[in-house]
Amino acid sequence: MAGITNADFLNKVIPYGFDVATLGGYSLDAPTIEASQKIIQRGRKEFDFPLDEIFIHIENEVASIKNIHKDVKVSANVRATTPQPIIEVGNIKNLDIVEINCHCRQDEILNIGCGQEMLKRDNLGNFISQVVDNTESEVSVKIRANVDGIDTFKVASLIEQAGANYLHIDAMKKGVFEADWELLESICNMVNIKVIGNNSVNSKENLEKMIATGVDGFSIARSVISGKLDFNIANF
Repeated sequence: MAGITNADFLNKVIPYGFDVATLGGYSLDAPTIEASQKIIQRGRKEFDFPLDEIFIHIENEVASIKNIHKDVKVSANVRATTPQPIIEVGNIKNLDIVEINCHCRQDEILNIGCGQEMLKRDNLGNFISQVVDNTESEVSVKIRANVDGIDTFKVASLIEQAGANYLHIDAMKKGVFEADWELLESICNMVNIKVIGNNSVNSKENLEKMIATGVDGFSIARSVISGKLDFNIANF
């Protein structure tokens, strides 16, 4: 989550059973950094680093985690208007996964064609392929499900065809306060890459529902940050 999931936070929660830790999301180029600054100005917490600092900052954050938790995979969720800055992050030493953010729905990010607006790009497959072909790390793509005017299944297939290693899905469903379990199960049955489920992992019951969809893993932040998690991650 923007402004919260940094190395200090992740080093505290990793011992509770996590095998992948995701930093970010980070803005990597002038348009996305400017958008982040606008978000901050209206009171929302957000990471804010200038272009001449952001890449070394991520490198240092990765090192801070790896120095303590050598066996944990470290991921960085990032956004940019072009593939090149994401490729640069994907080649940071010891970073295991670079995650392309096609998920953020803040207006300032959408207005520059990033976040979930990426799902509308005609060249999304090529964008992802360029990152895949030019990075040392694995590549994840995080998307939001059930976006108006977007076929989530078509996007999932495109992401797999582009060569990504992971499909990370925030399984939102408009008007519903639980994840779209049926959609997650259908996508898990459709693609051959690893699917990471996100949304509604806030109770033991919902975690069991998430696992039952067939996901390869699940992501969780809000419940951990709130301190209201009522189950042990390590038991699943």
